Amino acid sequence: QMPLVESGGGLVQAGGSLRLSCAASGRTFSNFAMGWFRQAPGKEREFVAALNSGGGSTHYADSVRGRFTISRDDAKNTVYLQMNSLKPEDTAVYYCAAARARGVVVTPAPYDYWGQGTQVTVSS
Repeated sequence: QMPLVESGGGLVQAGGSLRLSCAASGRTFSNFAMGWFRQAPGKEREFVAALNSGGGSTHYADSVRGRFTISRDDAKNTVYLQMNSLKPEDTAVYYCAAARARGVVVTPAPYDYWGQGTQVTVSS
């Protein structure tokens, strides 16, 4: 098991920024590929960003590329999502996830562990 706990969500005006954090428990965090997904009310969970176990490769959804940045600090067992230039359509519950994989994982199915989610609300 590897519990994941997200934090950093909240209410922000359009154009603002937030940084989400996802803290993992366990000694093998560095071996996991990590990702962020989001789910808005009435919609399916969608991919946001992911990076590989080494942190050298990343991938973003088209809707967030250039505005969001995913990163990891293996010494702190933490993955981050820096979100800039936020838009009302970014409003959703954001989830982090961990996959026993080396490469970047952009679909939900391969992920082994999920956090409980953190709410991000962007007002217009």
